[in-house]
Amino acid sequence: MKDLPARRLLLVHAHPDDESINNGATMARYAAEGAHVTLVTCTLGEEGEVIPPALARLTADRDDVLGPHRVGELTAAVAELGVTDHRFLGGAGRYRDSGMMGAEQNDRPGSFWSTPVDEAAAHLVEVIREIRPQVLITYDPDGGYGHPDHIQAHRVATRAVDLAAEPSFGMDAPHTVAKIYWNRVERSVAEAAFDRLRATAPDAFPGIAAVDDVPGVVDGDEITAEIDGTAYAGAKAAAMRAHATQIAVDGPFFALSNDLGQPLLTTECYQLVRGTSGEPGGARERDLFAGLPDAAESTPGSGT
Repeated sequence: MKDLPARRLLLVHAHPDDESINNGATMARYAAEGAHVTLVTCTLGEEGEVIPPALARLTADRDDVLGPHRVGELTAAVAELGVTDHRFLGGAGRYRDSGMMGAEQNDRPGSFWSTPVDEAAAHLVEVIREIRPQVLITYDPDGGYGHPDHIQAHRVATRAVDLAAEPSFGMDAPHTVAKIYWNRVERSVAEAAFDRLRATAPDAFPGIAAVDDVPGVVDGDEITAEIDGTAYAGAKAAAMRAHATQIAVDGPFFALSNDLGQPLLTTECYQLVRGTSGEPGGARERDLFAGLPDAAESTPGSGT
């Protein structure tokens, strides 16, 4: 294995911008603390909508060049987060954005949703065996909100972890990922943040989203880890602004193409679904690497 830091974190996301919205503060914090943070994005997000009217021509139903444009946005976003290791699954443009569930794009040849899971997972196995992460973050089985590419990203990430640990698969040395986390948002925290939006900036956007519009919202008893990214709020907001075709940021709030305001959360929550918690007795972890002896030499706040 190449000479890498003791702590190695891998995130698997469906489209550009998902990383900044879901994990921007977490990524910025671990990168700043010296962990090796690897982001794998599965598609270019070619089927996305576009917010700025001046860029409307980029969409799939017009010039169909939104994907390459979003590559540039993603490059700028990860730079804001301090992340230097970003890859597209199988190479940029191998898998195309599948559109929303039920759209005719779902079944187009080359769409991510229509790709056999083992085929896509093999590309991720290469990354896992190269980087040898202890921790992987991805979506829950519903992809957080039912988008086909998010569901497929969950399936591919989970399958790749299994294949990467299998000695008979491929030629590279197997590797076992110690912990898998799903992205989560704590319901009570989201409710309080929406209350602040309604109280302090009710007219920031044409409308305000509902709590259940936020992907991955669950009750607090399902949250097993929370990462305080308050110190990296600026980096997360800057990364989200870099995705200008997809996100409009206004202070501590943002909206997607539906123009519905949402809170920009900087304490990011997770659910451990594989591996052993580093906190006994059901206490929430404050470090995703907690309890992993091979990551002990580089601890949160150490800057190493």
